[in-house]
Amino acid sequence: MKKLSVFLVALMVSSVFFIAFTYLKVGGIIGRITPTDAAAGVSLVAGTDTLKVQVSQGAFAFTNLKEGVYTVWIKANAPYKDALIENVAVKDSATTDLGEIKLQQ
Repeated sequence: MKKLSVFLVALMVSSVFFIAFTYLKVGGIIGRITPTDAAAGVSLVAGTDTLKVQVSQGAFAFTNLKEGVYTVWIKANAPYKDALIENVAVKDSATTDLGEIKLQQ
């Protein structure tokens, strides 16, 4: 009887953890850079963590992001200047569109 009780408790605890991780919601950040050949890459900074993506025909996308506030750093090719976009908010299960980002020379 004691083994059955331990088994049932373990089953309930594992079920709770499974359900908790099932409801983890993620979002994303997308944007377009003009001119299309001006950017070498885009980085996403959150605290001490950094993610990098390549730019394809001026477009970039970060996916599977947890809800929070991020900083987007665009590394530009010469003669364009780098760009920094701070306080980009990602809400649960939503994609934040930064729209068109024009890099200055």
